Amino acid sequence: MSFVEYGDVIQEGDTAIVFLGHDSMFPVKVQRGGQTQTRYGALRHSADLIGKHYGSKVTCSKGGWVYVLHPTPELWTLNLPHRTQILYATDIATITMMLELKPGSVVCESGTGSGSLSHAILRTIAPTGHLYTVEFHQQRAEKAMEEFREHKVGHLVTVLNQDVCREGFGVTGVADAVFLDIPSPWEAIGHAKAAIKKQGGRVCSFSPCIEQVQRTCQALAEHGFGEVSTLEVLLRLYDVRSVTLPLPDFGDEAGGPGGGAPSAQNATMTCKTAVAPKEMAGHTGYLTFATKSLV
Repeated sequence: MSFVEYGDVIQEGDTAIVFLGHDSMFPVKVQRGGQTQTRYGALRHSADLIGKHYGSKVTCSKGGWVYVLHPTPELWTLNLPHRTQILYATDIATITMMLELKPGSVVCESGTGSGSLSHAILRTIAPTGHLYTVEFHQQRAEKAMEEFREHKVGHLVTVLNQDVCREGFGVTGVADAVFLDIPSPWEAIGHAKAAIKKQGGRVCSFSPCIEQVQRTCQALAEHGFGEVSTLEVLLRLYDVRSVTLPLPDFGDEAGGPGGGAPSAQNATMTCKTAVAPKEMAGHTGYLTFATKSLV
């Protein structure tokens, strides 16, 4: 099992996603002799998981059933243990596209946090790219490296435990792209410029406050970056409901009112409709992008 390569059969040591529903799922580390409790009963790892195909429908001890899914960066984002606030699919998709990431890209990231974006980057740049990720907090850095090894992507990533604003990314002139998710990204712009290749590259900064964006844009301009732009990605969810509507009475074929068979009177029709919520927590943060000038 790897987060960048698909494995067909569940093996001991894998991280699998137990899917109970779209709003109820969780990761489990498969261990021989292990057991995981769900609301439908127990899952016995040796008998119910190991050797089964990913995507299998597995019956629990109480008779209920779950699906066991292969892990992906998207599923990991929804299920990972939160050590920090994380980025979700809407921002991640925009970041990977706007940074022009592809297989073989070299990326510098700070901070690592809970590894949500890191896993998406690793799948995008595999099998020949590399991620240099910097985390200021020692325990978070150690836990991130442990997860990368368990998910069999450790060979694609280097985790550094240091202050990126003071010590940089530990590399110079190798990165195709740099991503910053730190409280004061403007202090790391110089290090970002040094890490990017001489022939140029892209940088992205994620900040929740517009004041942070203003200072970051100013620092980007001072360091000679061009094509500076800031955007906000908003996700709008809709509630799908069944509604029953009365059918209009258009009269009989001759055009007279109130016509038609008696059975057609007070007729109704049930259909699906989507309704936007009255209130929505939409703001996550601002994404600022820029390009390193060749001059």
